[in-house]
Amino acid sequence: MDNIDGKQARRTGTSSGLGELFDHGIDSLNCTLGSLLETAAMGLGHSKIGAFTALVPCLPMFFSTWETYHTHTLFLGAFNGPTEGLILACFFMVVSGVVGPQFWQHRIVDYIGYPELFGETVLLDLWVPVVLFAFFVAHLPSCIYNVYVARKRQNLPLWPVFLEWVPMIIYTASVCAWCGSPYSILLQEKHLIIFCLTLSFVFGRLTTKIILHHLTRRPFPYFTVALVPLAGGAIMAWLPLVGLAPIPAKYERWYLYGCFAFAMVQYFVWAVRVINRICEVLDINCLTIKKKTDQREQIMFTTKGYENGDLSQTKKE
Repeated sequence: MDNIDGKQARRTGTSSGLGELFDHGIDSLNCTLGSLLETAAMGLGHSKIGAFTALVPCLPMFFSTWETYHTHTLFLGAFNGPTEGLILACFFMVVSGVVGPQFWQHRIVDYIGYPELFGETVLLDLWVPVVLFAFFVAHLPSCIYNVYVARKRQNLPLWPVFLEWVPMIIYTASVCAWCGSPYSILLQEKHLIIFCLTLSFVFGRLTTKIILHHLTRRPFPYFTVALVPLAGGAIMAWLPLVGLAPIPAKYERWYLYGCFAFAMVQYFVWAVRVINRICEVLDINCLTIKKKTDQREQIMFTTKGYENGDLSQTKKE
């Protein structure tokens, strides 16, 4: 379906930057939402591994978006999230559906032997290292290399672009700190679902802002206000570390739900404003095709000379 909508847009001559924002924006929201399904299918529950499963798809999505910002091309390598990643996720769900989620708690030696090598290690113990290996070996290096090639082509230094990782570092560190705090009730009281819904809107805001700045040829956005409540929750969860009293459970619970409400409202207000502005600039409708009285006005890309850029699309390779 992700492929069909692009072909349909090109066939009808309605391709635009708005389509890219919709496409990648919904993918960004789904990174965490889809991971909730994976967490449930594998029986991870409200655990640190469950939180890790919700976080990890955001990493390749961010770095692919960062890569696209500099190269103006969405590279889909031999191993990537939208294809191989989703196939693996679906495979794990099918396995859980056929034999049950308890399958992942079986010992490796029960299937392949070598007790001296694997001991009491269960299949689930391989989940985190395998996923991290796939990201750091199969995905991240190619993103960095493609950005390096693009910067070298423009005679620009590479090192300054690493500062653009700061938003994702803050996002990742905040998630790990909040979920990993022994003083927090987030996982103890089983609030992983509302936390993941919050992460979905925060991450969606983070990546779509980069996409918008890419489409409009604006400087890279180093900050989004959606990160502030998330970072605040992470700091709050570790107050006893500096000698302060821990936040009462009910206040942390209210704060978490407040973060969700803030992230959701802030995301949708921003999304509606951006969609309306793009529709105004390009003289298009959001979800329908505007009829043209003059057929000669039907062109594939409309580029009006506004100050905010040309709103052109990104190539895919």
